[in-house]
Amino acid sequence: MVFIFINANGVAHRAAPPPPKEPPDVATTPTPAAAKTVAPPPRSVLRDPAFLRLWAGTTASGLATWALPFVLGLAVLHRDLGAAGLGLVLAARTAGFLAAVGVGGVLADRHSRRAVVLWSALAAAAAAPLLAAGLGRSLVLMTAAAALAGAGQGACRPAFQALTAETVEPGRRQQANAAMTMAVRGSTLAGPALTALLAAFLDVGALLLGIGALWLVAALVPGRGGATTTGGDFAAPPAPRAGFRTEFLEGMREARRHPWFLAGLAALAAVITLGYSATSVALPLISRDRYGTEWVLAAAVTAYTVGALGGALVIARWRPRSPGRAAFAGLAAYGLAPLSLMLPAHPLVVVAAYAVAGIGIELFNVPWFTATQREVAPDKLARVSSLDFLVSYGLAPVGLALIAPAIDAFGVTAVLGACAAACFLVPAAAALVPTARHFGRPSAAPAD
Repeated sequence: MVFIFINANGVAHRAAPPPPKEPPDVATTPTPAAAKTVAPPPRSVLRDPAFLRLWAGTTASGLATWALPFVLGLAVLHRDLGAAGLGLVLAARTAGFLAAVGVGGVLADRHSRRAVVLWSALAAAAAAPLLAAGLGRSLVLMTAAAALAGAGQGACRPAFQALTAETVEPGRRQQANAAMTMAVRGSTLAGPALTALLAAFLDVGALLLGIGALWLVAALVPGRGGATTTGGDFAAPPAPRAGFRTEFLEGMREARRHPWFLAGLAALAAVITLGYSATSVALPLISRDRYGTEWVLAAAVTAYTVGALGGALVIARWRPRSPGRAAFAGLAAYGLAPLSLMLPAHPLVVVAAYAVAGIGIELFNVPWFTATQREVAPDKLARVSSLDFLVSYGLAPVGLALIAPAIDAFGVTAVLGACAAACFLVPAAAALVPTARHFGRPSAAPAD
């Protein structure tokens, strides 16, 4: 718009238009800063329904595993089974386990881990009524059924381990593994007590059928694994399946690719073969001969299990800067158990040593399982885990068979001293192996 003014002399002037009005509070009001979004804290694995189903299945299988020897011991007390028959049945179960654990590892990597858990647990469940049918009638049938039960237990162990990695994302696996090991230790503690309570109302045959029902829970309750199967930098392309032997050897080659894993197996073998076997044989003798009471035996075994539960609680949240070295230190703590039996110490010292050994064993187990799930190629995880179980379960009978003659030949003090030294020194040497400090690549170790 143009305005024309005429002054007093009659001269017209053109006035400039007024400046345009600015929109209010457009250029002068600062733009508010975007609010920072805070990521919600990760949900506890104990609130994950898929994991809880897996945990329930693992707990049921643990209760069934630990209850069977106790129930068969009751059969001996009731004269339905002789002492020699008990040894034969338990040996058949161990043989079945060792024969099937490697097979289960290959099958769990070749097929669905959930399917392997299902069919192996169903096999163990089917063995229970066969054991009940043979009780007091056919030792041959009981032996065959025990081998079937052991095979089912052995085949499902590596499948459960690999299924945990499928169900739980990497950031929550240490907590998940701690919960799993608490289920195992809780089964060890509660299984015999619960069985003894039920034995007041049920006969041995009914208890065996109850063990079968627990295996049914282990077979049917766990769900399918999720999509969290990636581990480390491994994304194996699909390839045609090789033969069974070839696939098992592939798992061994994968294990050899991880120096920390081989070092851990060596340390674990030393502690189980020498430390665990020595204390299993010597503790009952020393409780009877030195202390003149059975409560030292009972208190030490209970303290070990309670200590393991406490260790699992601690490692569920603790993230050490050097997880491998902390784990090997925990494993070496088992040497305190034979050392306390070697010295003329107060009974409470023995009980305390077993409690510390229990804490230490879970400070090793939980990071060990977690690192295996993180570092090993996902398509070979079950096979590598089966090697772990072969060492853990396979060397214990060998150690038990060798320790008793060694005690007769060299004396209990010398054998316990040698076993304690091995428990201390072998894990310490394993901690010096490359990649052992972090159980793998430093970049893959969990942050504090």
